[in-house]
Amino acid sequence: MNAIKVGLLGIGTVGGGTFHVLRRNQEEIKGRAGRGIEITMVADLDVARAKAIVGDACEVVADARAIIDNPEIDIVVELIGGYGIAKELVLEAIRRGKHVVTANKALLAVHGTEIFAAAHTKGVMVGFEAAVAGGIPIIKALREGLTANRIEWVAGIINGTTNFILSEMRAKGAPFAEVLKEAQRLGYAEADPTFDIEGIDAAHKATLMSAIAFGIPVQFDKAHVEGITQLQATDIKYAEQLGYRIKLLGVARRREQGIELRVHPTLIPANRLIANVEGAMNAVVVQADAVGTTLYYGKGAGAEPTASAVVADLVDITRLATADPEHRVPHLAFRPDAMSSAPILSMDQVRTSFYLRLRVADEAGVLSRITTTLAEHDISIDAVLQRESAEGERQTDLIILTHDTVEGRMNKALAQMQTLSSVLAPIVKIRKEELA
Repeated sequence: MNAIKVGLLGIGTVGGGTFHVLRRNQEEIKGRAGRGIEITMVADLDVARAKAIVGDACEVVADARAIIDNPEIDIVVELIGGYGIAKELVLEAIRRGKHVVTANKALLAVHGTEIFAAAHTKGVMVGFEAAVAGGIPIIKALREGLTANRIEWVAGIINGTTNFILSEMRAKGAPFAEVLKEAQRLGYAEADPTFDIEGIDAAHKATLMSAIAFGIPVQFDKAHVEGITQLQATDIKYAEQLGYRIKLLGVARRREQGIELRVHPTLIPANRLIANVEGAMNAVVVQADAVGTTLYYGKGAGAEPTASAVVADLVDITRLATADPEHRVPHLAFRPDAMSSAPILSMDQVRTSFYLRLRVADEAGVLSRITTTLAEHDISIDAVLQRESAEGERQTDLIILTHDTVEGRMNKALAQMQTLSSVLAPIVKIRKEELA
């Protein structure tokens, strides 16, 4: 049987990794796929650099449309990134009846509904395992491995840059800005790290996981997104003393009223496996009714880990290319006519517990006034940590952990507490997840 011919759009870090992994493991991949998979064309604006990577192994062009126009190309691998030209090229490849593999989480989180619909109409596949958590096969796990289950929630450390920063802040007690500079020096953070540190990258990935887990359309615009730029080393230290670690967590949770979809710094009990994921590593926990709790851990970025996922998609498409399109695994796990209309809940409707840090006057009755305010809003307290004030100071930190409550109720309580004369600074609020 003739080999499947692949066109690569972009041969940067991931593209180069894909080329090398596919060549190095060609015989093993052929044995698993049932036929060869060959990259026969590469498109990159830097033709000289691309040729230096691939040598004489395939044709190199500057114009990506030359690959889409080539009738011999069966699968287009999009590794350009972004929303603009990448979207045009992916949709054009689909219109030409070509299968697509992409690592572009931003594109799919924002335009996935349109792209998947176009692919369904043309009877072609879109593989995107590499778009979430690099080499960890979390898309396949959610879409296929757990298909017998009703998934209750998914929670993940899905951005290596922010996890490295938080790990360093905890280990060294250093402030965010200092650790960010170190992350940039070591190559963990981009020169412009906005997408990572503001939680946008993680939210793109959480959006895709929520769609697969719950059979809903991709709805990035409805996700709640907070980054780590305002997080202080003080809170990381207090969390540690209370038996918690702070991680930037992407959470998708099924509720009776709808779906929670949120990314934000989160306290996690230190005895949970995911709380001990350090450095630039990724991990995802899934809670489902039949199997219970499962954990997926590994490298979330890098040339060959991400290439591993790209090649896995190429193998899947090669195996199923001749299958009846109606009997392939649906892009978002559920058939289009079985998708759910469950709404994404607003943050006011989200139910979770909280860590609160209040800078208060060190005087009698302060704790009583704070706890009374919480009780008036039907918020119960799990733990309290009150620091001794330093010698000569008349103020101190009051740390409170709450039980689960609705966020809208908590916000009203915080607004009332903030007006108290004994509360001397803006109250710090961080959500807490037991993940039990």
